[in-house]
Amino acid sequence: MIHTPPVIRLLSALLVFLAIITPTMAQITPERLYYGVGQRVIVNIEVPEGFFGEITVRVYDPIAQEWTHEAPAASGRVDLTSLLPYLWETKPQTVSYAQLELDGTPTGAPLVLQPLVTPNRAKLVDATTMALSEDPRGAVVFEDKRLPALQGQGKSESGLRQVTFSGLRVYVDQEVVMKTSAGDIVFRMRPDAAPNTAYNFLHLSDGGFYTNIIFHRIVAALPNGNPFVIQVGDLSGTGSGGPGYMIDLEDSSLPHDFGVLSMARDSDPDTNGSQVFVALSREGTAFLDGRYTAFAEAVQGAQVIREIAATPVGAEDRPMDPPMLLSCTTRDAPPIQDRLPALSTLEQSPAEQQPDPNEPDR
Repeated sequence: MIHTPPVIRLLSALLVFLAIITPTMAQITPERLYYGVGQRVIVNIEVPEGFFGEITVRVYDPIAQEWTHEAPAASGRVDLTSLLPYLWETKPQTVSYAQLELDGTPTGAPLVLQPLVTPNRAKLVDATTMALSEDPRGAVVFEDKRLPALQGQGKSESGLRQVTFSGLRVYVDQEVVMKTSAGDIVFRMRPDAAPNTAYNFLHLSDGGFYTNIIFHRIVAALPNGNPFVIQVGDLSGTGSGGPGYMIDLEDSSLPHDFGVLSMARDSDPDTNGSQVFVALSREGTAFLDGRYTAFAEAVQGAQVIREIAATPVGAEDRPMDPPMLLSCTTRDAPPIQDRLPALSTLEQSPAEQQPDPNEPDR
């Protein structure tokens, strides 16, 4: 029998202990969801027991994925606005991420820092005069574009919309796992592109709204052959149902592309609720940009999306044997540096397409 020297056994035990106290056990968590401007933004920083290294909070730009602000921190209860006073001093207008880092390594899910600002409302208008229109074929124009146009026509004194900064919505960044009868699709939320729409979807998912409902509309391809959408999110299964309320259209910066999750709606821009569609190609959905709110992107489940899209359909794009959405559950997102690429980035670069009347409606 070979005897292991005590010092070797001690070192082995120490290595096991160090492996256990990995950075993945650390997390930054807000004490509440909403913070009014000027209030202390209290968060709790947890680190593994026995960690004595450097603790840092870095704020990342979600698009560039590069940090813009940083501050040393400590474990326990911390005032984020004391560490990062710019949050109240500059009154930021766009979403950013606060990432906990241990010895320079991004650790745990980041916090979403969403500014509470006056929404940029959309209207149906005559594209030439910018006058409000009831024609469902009218142009969807957001206030920040409509007001300058009206000012240029001498119909408005100001071309700037009034924006009030009220505070922050702060929460741990989440992914959504859409469990279907064909398999799982994992979506990365994009609150930086459409913060209120992303949060609404998280709210419905956490509440069990998307449980045992059908994919009620499948348009595998438009008449020109370009792949289009698969649609779900109606408890009634009729295509006319919703959550009992509506939310405004948001001016999303996320282009429609393969695997991108977006809101379905009626002709009125502000009739978004619970119905969503997954885009099947850039070619088939590019014309939806700016008119429908894209708010998440798939990072896993490409084959599942394609399998659902291949379902045979009958009249009005109704699947003959509808695939099921069994559940939508949320889980903490990975650290900034560990994120998987969007499925759309793994597809071929698509061509633009002219508007088609076959839109994802309700």
